[in-house]
Amino acid sequence: MQRFFFKVIPLFTPVIVIGLYINTVLIESNTTVMNMIEAKNSVEEKGFLDIDVNVNLDLFAEIERLKKEKNAIVLAHYYQDADIQDVADYLGDSLGLAQKAQSTNADMIVFAGVHFMAETAKILNPTKKVVLPDLKAGCSLADSAPADLFRAFKEQHPDHLVISYINCTADIKALSDIICTSSNAEAILNSLPKEQKIIFAPDKNLGAYLNKKTGRNMLLWNGACMVHEIFSLEKITKLKVRHPNAKVIAHPECEEPVLRIADFVGSTTQLLKYAVTEPYNEFIVVTETGILHQMQKDAPGKTFIPGPPTTNCACNDCPYMKLNSLEKLYLCMEYETPEILMEENLRLAAKKPIDRMLEISRAAGLIG
Repeated sequence: MQRFFFKVIPLFTPVIVIGLYINTVLIESNTTVMNMIEAKNSVEEKGFLDIDVNVNLDLFAEIERLKKEKNAIVLAHYYQDADIQDVADYLGDSLGLAQKAQSTNADMIVFAGVHFMAETAKILNPTKKVVLPDLKAGCSLADSAPADLFRAFKEQHPDHLVISYINCTADIKALSDIICTSSNAEAILNSLPKEQKIIFAPDKNLGAYLNKKTGRNMLLWNGACMVHEIFSLEKITKLKVRHPNAKVIAHPECEEPVLRIADFVGSTTQLLKYAVTEPYNEFIVVTETGILHQMQKDAPGKTFIPGPPTTNCACNDCPYMKLNSLEKLYLCMEYETPEILMEENLRLAAKKPIDRMLEISRAAGLIG
């Protein structure tokens, strides 16, 4: 019996093992499918695909693979984490990103930024797939202008042209005559007659800065960016005392008292260019900290000090920008979710003021 036992088992064991292996694979496969269905169904609630990523994956290599396989382009804002900036095909501010989104030949645009930026890419590219790593990556400035309230405000001033900062929702863009960015706002204003009455939305700080610089008297919507509003004038002044040779460079979304003590005020790209090309070695940078990564890459011998906020933090990060991560970027490319979708009527209405912005910017030599 023992000899028979040992002769029989080897004949049937491989079959049993193979059967168990197939069952295991099927169970794991079904579990993966179920997890994927559950993850996709919860994207609207969570904002992203809540799927575990293999810790052994080289995400940089995987993202490069997906770019080639899907003819995808990764557009990233300067305020993104350093890893995302380094994997991007194009890195820029709102004006540069809008131009790149308009001109790309990619089939899929992966927007590493916040929601209104991905919306802008979709407005300019109705036939392309636009994905965003995290739908919850919103914008406090965009949120400060609800479309229904702004529409009512606009109706109270029918003789005013509406210029809206690009940091707004598609609904606000659709209610606007011209869109602007901090890079081209002055050129856009200079293209209009001095007597033209203007509503400027949604950033009151940028609007006030432009009023002062151009001598206009635009009617300002009462909105602001939570990041740029909480820079501490007192702490920045103390930093200047400790670093007497440092130049203070600030974004025009900051409040007027902070802008008053700045040596240079400009858009994100303008701040970067100033810090890299000017013959100074030390800078206090009063904008979102993401830009410091590129400043340090482009000018490694210089010192960049983040401007401190009124909170106990040493620097000032945008919580929305920082919702995106390399893992979420990889997942949204792999599974092409979350996707930005938009009704065609809204898209067409929002596209007109963006086209007008790009037209004026080209005429002013700001873009190619």
